[in-house]
Amino acid sequence: MVTVAPPDTWVYALRLPHDPRAARVARMTVRAVLRGHGREEVLEAVELLASELVTNAYLHTKGPASLRMTALSDGRVRVGVWDSHPYIPAPFTKPPGDRVPLADMDREGGRGLYLVQEYADWWGGWPLEGGRLGRGGGKLLWFEVGGGGGGLEG
Repeated sequence: MVTVAPPDTWVYALRLPHDPRAARVARMTVRAVLRGHGREEVLEAVELLASELVTNAYLHTKGPASLRMTALSDGRVRVGVWDSHPYIPAPFTKPPGDRVPLADMDREGGRGLYLVQEYADWWGGWPLEGGRLGRGGGKLLWFEVGGGGGGLEG
């Protein structure tokens, strides 16, 4: 008799209020989940990028955000962040092979999303129509790590 073990897949979802502490809560949650599942090799990249997306959701919207982490069967970790604003920033508007230039160093912001193309293997984003996913619109930005092309060391 042959036994097939299911892949180590899991999903965690976290709803975050519009609060300046939301990014910290997201980082703590990411850290606990990835350590709990023995995924320390992607922890730094996921923590950094999730924190960036949640911070942007707080800064550019007036409503809550949601973070969803999924372990895929091939070893990748996918993180999605939903917020209530429909605008999709670069690099999420371009395929992973297309590079977005780094923002000017004298600008106050705009460099954080550049990190996505540096440390994620794949990314994307799409607007959500009103009522879809029960959240009343906005957008979903996502990234994946663990596929061999990203990471803080890579």
